[in-house]
Amino acid sequence: MKKHITEQTVIFFSVFKWLILSSVTGVMIGYLMSIFLKTLLIAEHTQGTLPFPYYFTLPVGLMLTIWIIRTFDKNATGHGTEKVIEAVHKEDGYINAKVIPVKLVATVLTIFSGGSVGKEGPGAQIGGGAASFVATLLKFSKKDRKKIVICGISAGFASVFGTPIAGAIFGIEVLIVGVIMYDVLLPSFIAGFAAFTTAQFFGVKYPYYDINFYRSINLDLTLIGQVVIAGIFFGIVSDTFITTVNKTEAFIEKIPYNRYLKALVAGLAMVLISFLISDRYLGLGLNIINNALDPHLMVSGGIHWYDFILKTFFTAVTLGVGGSGGIITPIFYVGATSGVAFGHVMGDNVALFAALGFVSVLAGTTNTPIASIIMAVELFGTNMANYAALSVVIAFLITGHRSVFQSQKLAFKKADNINIEEGEDIEHTSISINMKDIDKIKHIRSRLRYKPFEWKVKSDPKDEDKNEES
Repeated sequence: MKKHITEQTVIFFSVFKWLILSSVTGVMIGYLMSIFLKTLLIAEHTQGTLPFPYYFTLPVGLMLTIWIIRTFDKNATGHGTEKVIEAVHKEDGYINAKVIPVKLVATVLTIFSGGSVGKEGPGAQIGGGAASFVATLLKFSKKDRKKIVICGISAGFASVFGTPIAGAIFGIEVLIVGVIMYDVLLPSFIAGFAAFTTAQFFGVKYPYYDINFYRSINLDLTLIGQVVIAGIFFGIVSDTFITTVNKTEAFIEKIPYNRYLKALVAGLAMVLISFLISDRYLGLGLNIINNALDPHLMVSGGIHWYDFILKTFFTAVTLGVGGSGGIITPIFYVGATSGVAFGHVMGDNVALFAALGFVSVLAGTTNTPIASIIMAVELFGTNMANYAALSVVIAFLITGHRSVFQSQKLAFKKADNINIEEGEDIEHTSISINMKDIDKIKHIRSRLRYKPFEWKVKSDPKDEDKNEES
């Protein structure tokens, strides 16, 4: 009995400790995010005051972004979340506080000039950086610093998108594929909720979507079949997005020219495409996402079937040449617009498939199925839960052992016949398939190859055996 009371007392003080720490962290990050989001809003409104299309500034904006990052803090490059994951795994959660202002300025500049990036990566990096600064200032242990930085990721994500529960889960699910760290679950929930409510208090408003979808009482096998196919499709879209972003970055890095020149040329190319085709693939693209998810628009706000392809290209090039910003908002864009394209093929429930694409491509590209399912409920309502769960998990599995976050560690394999090195990060993990299964796949492929029909004319019964052999 005495041992039991001692155990409960220790747990009580631990809970109380993290209740205070995560609450303070969440409030701090919520305030920082309100500043960041309002600055972004001002920047977007300022675009319309220019005497020429705002995206004409993109080449100069990209070059200036590169200069700021290389001069003040190179860790502010890329989409942010990757750097925070890397810091948790390799630096015990240590993040230099100077990344906060550098990331904020670089991201605002990239988005203002039309770079195709998002806002959640800076949110995670600014949140993680602020949490790390507090932990270092108060001389936390390495273990506690890692926990508080994870809370910072959750708080940043929750306060950027207005999804406190999904944000909390995302912060702990994105680190290790296949593992949810329960010791950080409570602090992450508290930090996410505190950041979300603080940002709301300071005037941040979040979009929530009513897709007017209500599940039928009767079992709709046709719709379930369509959702299964959609999950496979969104898995392929996710894999294509990951491959395009990673390959484009590697390709641009190998080009033997000055990085500023590469940014200038890439910026000019995106300006030309935007001027000749459309500027809908630049910036955050929130209006396109809203149109895709609006069930009242008969043509889904003019969404084209190729929008998700061009958005993938613009995002890959922007990040590849050195632009600063998140990658989740472009993923939402790609998911929602690919869902519209899929919905038109199916002929019905376009807004439903746009919403499924929104969360399924997120799960496929970031390996966060639980957070994605919860986000579907938070953004679209409980009626989406069953269908979202089905599509999200299928997309997550179809994508394979890949991610836009190369620093994620793998803790499980997505199929029994695949061998992986568990505990390694995705970038350096070797993946192999059992030889028996490779032989089976080759056999199936050979059976599926096209073979022209051979017409046999039997002119004589005696020739029957010969014709059969031929």
